[in-house]
Amino acid sequence: MGKISGAERSRVDIDVLGAGDGRMKVLVIGATSAIATSLARQLAIRGCSFLLAARNETHLAAVASDLVARGAGEIETCRYDADEPSGSRMLLGLIEAKTIDLCVLAHGVLPDQNAIQDDSREIGRVAATNGVSVISLLGFIGSKLEKQGSGTILVFSSVAGLRGRRSNYVYGSAKAMVNTFSEGLRMRLAGRGVQVTTALIGMVDTPMTRSFSKGPLWSTPEKVAKRILTAIDKGEGFVYAPWFWRYIMLVVRCLPEVILRRLPV
Repeated sequence: MGKISGAERSRVDIDVLGAGDGRMKVLVIGATSAIATSLARQLAIRGCSFLLAARNETHLAAVASDLVARGAGEIETCRYDADEPSGSRMLLGLIEAKTIDLCVLAHGVLPDQNAIQDDSREIGRVAATNGVSVISLLGFIGSKLEKQGSGTILVFSSVAGLRGRRSNYVYGSAKAMVNTFSEGLRMRLAGRGVQVTTALIGMVDTPMTRSFSKGPLWSTPEKVAKRILTAIDKGEGFVYAPWFWRYIMLVVRCLPEVILRRLPV
């Protein structure tokens, strides 16, 4: 765990994150993911301070340094692995001790459906990482911000969670859990000063999808992050990123199962 100062970029900062500087305090869990990094870069330009959490500490340190160079305030980093309870306890302690304006939940894994669909242990692991760990954090952070009386929660989800399909139903079922939970949390916190935004993300060209064949429906992390940030600024409850997935999924969700099962999706 470490801190980097926006005022003195070459040293480790000894101040508390965001201490009295009036900057927006941003928590990013899964900060090394391509979309989360792109979003953080856009927020760094606004001078935000950050608490960044991710598994890979080397990559995390590089992200932190990049954000400082782009204008961020103080930055604190914390190693977090959704599969390690001890890491979760440390992160929850840090969150509890701070005032946070924006919480971004972006961690997760993208499994190979064909490789794990007959492996109950791997299915459980994916469900725990992509689903259970996310909704557990949502519950904890939601209660914290409710007591705080302000703040925004942004959770990265996927259009895959809107309909079960043979190509990714293990991944999609975990995202469906996140979609349902975040929608319920949004309703619970309505009128309590807390905004909950669910990002329903389509196909994005990132290191996680490098082995996939790309086509016209694919987007970049930068474009998706810009779309999501606009939705947060507008106070939207959910956002499709890229935007055209709203209409694609409208059609997909309306298709009878007898037709959908015949499609190569």
